[in-house]
Amino acid sequence: MRPISHRPADSRPGPSGPASARSASARSASASPAILGLPESDGAVRCVACAHRCLIRPGRAGICRVRENRDGRLVTLVFGEAVAANADPIEKKPLFHVYPGSFAFSIAARGCNFHCPHCQNWTISQAERDGLSAPAFQLPPKAVVARALAAGSRSIAYTYTEPTVFIEYVVETARLAAQAGLANVLVTNGYQTPEALDVLAPLVQAANVDLKSFDDRFYRKVLGARLAPVLASLAGMRQRGIWVEVTTLLIPGLNDDPEELSMLASWIAAEMGAETPWHVSRFFPTYRLTDLDPTPVATIERAVAIGRAAGLRHVYSGNLAEGDEDTRCADCGETLIRRRGFRSVRAALVGGRCARCGHSLAGVGLDEWGQSGAVS
Repeated sequence: MRPISHRPADSRPGPSGPASARSASARSASASPAILGLPESDGAVRCVACAHRCLIRPGRAGICRVRENRDGRLVTLVFGEAVAANADPIEKKPLFHVYPGSFAFSIAARGCNFHCPHCQNWTISQAERDGLSAPAFQLPPKAVVARALAAGSRSIAYTYTEPTVFIEYVVETARLAAQAGLANVLVTNGYQTPEALDVLAPLVQAANVDLKSFDDRFYRKVLGARLAPVLASLAGMRQRGIWVEVTTLLIPGLNDDPEELSMLASWIAAEMGAETPWHVSRFFPTYRLTDLDPTPVATIERAVAIGRAAGLRHVYSGNLAEGDEDTRCADCGETLIRRRGFRSVRAALVGGRCARCGHSLAGVGLDEWGQSGAVS
């Protein structure tokens, strides 16, 4: 892993260390009771929503900057306050094996528990950390569901930033969504605790998890986190019945070592199952990583080959003009879904099965796909 320099965070992760950063949102009077907070001595609160397990002193906030201790109680500063709300093709998440050809109404609140220097959504995820303003608008859970239904969405996606830090907003919206017949999906860095997964699992059908590297040094030095909790969360999601697709953004010189990618792909195959989709995406310079070149196409192609050699049956190349994003039968290789951009067209997928050999395609909602089976 090549050296990287970026402005250091003023809070460090760890199961026992306090979150020392004062919240930039403290000036906001908006606060709602939070879940997953445990009382500690001297009025402190332990937040157990994510694996940082921040010890938060009165008047302070956690690493995410949006979960705060007010008078010995854990509160959230972002309940019902969206910074983004859009109807996206589900393929954009990316979730290729979840209600293909459908739309996911996608929402986010500000804040994140990582500080990735290559975050493409840094204006909303890192605003608090950078001392900037991320304009929010009131969008209570009922309104989210109403807008999702009006947009013809099949699901609601909690995405763009990190849904774990606005878990109260997720949970209440997801409950109402389920009552309305909508599915719920996460796009996440996978830093949930088992306690958080227990809350989310009854409501969430699928997740795309960023497995950003298979090197703990990368997680610690670049992201301000650790690898082990992400692996535990991935396994925990699978154990709890959440469909998981994995994404890895390859950054030149940082996490694209072939040996590391082979270990990562082998872990997915062994621990998550050979039919777990792996999305290998191309990096483009952004935020604080503007001194690097885009990932060479050959690097992505090599990673796809590594994934397949490790036994993964569904490996996809992302952020490429001519990437390989078709879904093929894990048994006979027949093309089941063809994709161009965010458009999916059903080929030999009938009732969730391969029309040629009858093998079931792993995923969620695959038997619901209509006759046209396409999204433009």
